[in-house]
Formats: sequence, C-alpha cells, structure tokens
Amino acid sequence: MGTVHAKADHGEVGGGLFEFEEPVDLDDERTLPKPSIQLGGVRARVDRVHVDGLSRTKDDVVRGTVNDLFLATDFEDVILRAHKVRRALDSMGCFRDIGVLIDVSSGPDATPEGLEVTFQVKELSRIVGGINTTVSENEGNLVIGVKMPNVLGRGERLHAEYSVGHRSTSNFSIAATKPFPRTPLVPVLTTSIFQQNHEYPWSGYRLLDRGVLLDVAFKTSPRTTHNLQWEGLVRDTSVLSKTTSFKVRESSGPQMKSALRHIVTVDNRDEPIFPQRGTRVQFSSEVSGLGGGVAFLKSELLGEANVPLAENIVFQVSGALGVLHDMFGTELTEHFYLGGATTLRGFRQRGAGPHSDNQATGGRMYWASGVHLYTPLPFRPGAGGLGDLFRSHLFANAGCLAGPEESSAMYLSSLSQVRVSIGAGIALRLGRVAKAELNYCVPIRACAGDATAPGLQLGVGAHFL
Repeated sequence: MGTVHAKADHGEVGGGLFEFEEPVDLDDERTLPKPSIQLGGVRARVDRVHVDGLSRTKDDVVRGTVNDLFLATDFEDVILRAHKVRRALDSMGCFRDIGVLIDVSSGPDATPEGLEVTFQVKELSRIVGGINTTVSENEGNLVIGVKMPNVLGRGERLHAEYSVGHRSTSNFSIAATKPFPRTPLVPVLTTSIFQQNHEYPWSGYRLLDRGVLLDVAFKTSPRTTHNLQWEGLVRDTSVLSKTTSFKVRESSGPQMKSALRHIVTVDNRDEPIFPQRGTRVQFSSEVSGLGGGVAFLKSELLGEANVPLAENIVFQVSGALGVLHDMFGTELTEHFYLGGATTLRGFRQRGAGPHSDNQATGGRMYWASGVHLYTPLPFRPGAGGLGDLFRSHLFANAGCLAGPEESSAMYLSSLSQVRVSIGAGIALRLGRVAKAELNYCVPIRACAGDATAPGLQLGVGAHFL
C-alpha cells in the first residue's frame, strides 16, 4: 500500500498530468481535433497521496478518507476514486476549497506505473458568521448565525443562531455537531439547546418553548435519510389578546413534554424546488409521554410525485395524511391544522376545520391532496436567465380535518366533508431551498365555520402541498 503525506504549507506542485481544479480555456478559432482516449486500459496505481494545507484537521481522519485511492488498478479508476475522495473530504465540513492534482510518481520508491495524487485544501476559518433569511409557516425570518467549524480537528462544529420574524417570532439555539464519516451509515450527532417564541393569531395564542434536542441523522442509501430524535422541553402557552376564545384559554399555561421521534425521507427528485421528475416521501412518527405532562402518538405521511409531460412542463401530485392519538394532556399546540397558501390554498391560514369564536382549534386527523401543472411563463420572457426562476402554476387542492371532540365513529363522516379550491398563478424559485407563489384562488367547496380567502394569495415556504 502507498503512503499518505499531510503537509501544512501551500507549496505549488508542478508537472501534473491531470488536474481538476481549473478548467482549460482554449481561446483559438481553429477547429481542434477531439481524440478519444480509453483511460480504462492504461494501467496505473497510486504510490503516494499528499494533502497540502492541513492545520487543525487531524491526520487520522484524512488518512482514513484517502486510503480508497490505493485500491485503484488503472488510470480511469484513479480519476473516479479521486473525485470520490474529494467529495468525502468536502462532506467533512472542514474545508472551503479542495483542488486535486494527479502526477507521475517520482523518487526511489516509485513504481513504473505509479502516480502521486495531491489534494490542495484550504481549511475553513475558525469563526464564520453570516446573515440570511428563512421561511416557516408562511413567515419570513432574518437569521444571524455564528459557526465555529472543525473545532477539534475531526469535523466537529459549534453553531449559535438567532432569528426574528415579521410576526414577533424569535428563536435562539446553540448546537454542537459531531460527524462520524468513517463508520457505517455515516451518522451525524447533533445536540442543541433552544428557545422558540411564536405567535399564532389565527388560533389566539402565543407559544414559548425552551428545551433540548438530540438528533442522530444517518443514511441507509444515497437517497434515504433517517433522523432519530429525543426532545425535552418546557412549553408555555399564553393568550394573545383579550378576544381569545375560552377554549383556547383552557389550553394556556406551562407544560412539560418528552418525546421520541423518527423521520425517514426518501427523495428521488432531480431538483428540490422545481423538479422535472422523481418522487419524495417522508414519514414521521412521534411518541410522547416518557416523562412530562403530555402523552400521545402522532404519525404523518407526506408524498410528492412529478411526471414530465414535455420540456419544462411538469404534472405534480402531492398528498398528506396525519393521525394524532391522545392519551392525556394533549393541547391545541399539538393538533393538525389546514389552510393557507402553503397547504390548502384558497383558505386563510389555519382556516379549514374546527373553530371557536373564529379562532382555529385544529384536529387530530386529516388528509389533504393537490394536483399541479407547472409550465414556463407565456412567451418565455427572460429564457436562459431570470425568466428560468419563474413558472406558471395551475392547481387544485382538496382536504379535510376531523375535530378533537368528535368520537371515533364520527371521524369517517368528518373526513368526507371535503374542502376544494382551484386557481392559477406564478411561482418563483428562491435559491434552492424555498419558493414563493402568488395565486388567484377560488374556493369551490367549504364547510360551516371555515375561513375562506378567495382572490390573490401569496405564499412563501420550503414545502408546499
């Protein structure tokens, strides 16, 4: 087996045969021949691997990552394994820039078919700060974060974050993350302490959570992610105004909660915001009651399928299903809610389902679905540039919610009282994590007590129904 060398200096390496870091720019009007070379038939092996630029990162982590290169048997295999190692180094969260250089092996221990592979890395700064925006439940948030990457030299990081929303929402959290890149399933352990303060004017209450979250994330396949979580928190629910209904007031006060949660996500889409094809399925299950004053079982299933009909024309089907079984102490904060620009369009936020004095009280069982047609803008303005961020959108939504006070025999009747809305609009991609929709909505079926919102409706979020 070859040798791994890790160096802290950034000396240049010359005479390379193959380099990935910089593209070659041939500024020549002449037509150049394009010879075909079968790299798989060129025998080669890796004699040495150099990693230049290490300072805080420990050698044993890097050595375990690059050892895969010594198994290469030909030049094509060397290139493929070098790309694989580069991705593994990048996923460690220790470096901001990684260059790869393949050169002929030299020195007294060089073999006739030997190569030397050099990774030129630049470590992240000891402290990284930033300001960005996020979206949650159709609310924009300004986020200020400070991160200390690679604290102990093996990919560990500390992260402090404070966010404030335009509806008096504020969150604060401190998280410590430890990856285990050399173990099966590549788990990542995260421990966080948080405080979350949210206002829900549609239900008339304010929610303050203070707690601890332990999360273990791992992959069972490249497209399948699991999260095992334990959450312990103290929850304080208070009324938002003098007009808050008595039913909401009954749920106010402090409450302790301890819950175990499992979330599995299988994402086969080719793109997260405007996918052309593929499916996404997420199933979450929660067991609460291992301590604290609340106990329940809660499960939720989300699904999405995308089928291309023509170039940039996509037909999408989405659905959701949730069940909450209360054992004791479950209050309004744990209920399911429907309605709003990101769920059941054409209804106000939390506007579908049981209400008390015009304030949503949610339910313990629901289903919802949507069919969508995404197309480019008419006449393709800005094609190849800004116009590619927009899509025309046709949709139809349906769903219903069963109230918490109904008996089991009445659930089937409640779940058949379908709310339906249709509409059209424009969708805008916001980076690769969220999108905005401006739709003209027409509710065509609603039930007594529902709060509809016909006309223009703006929604911003990471996930839409």
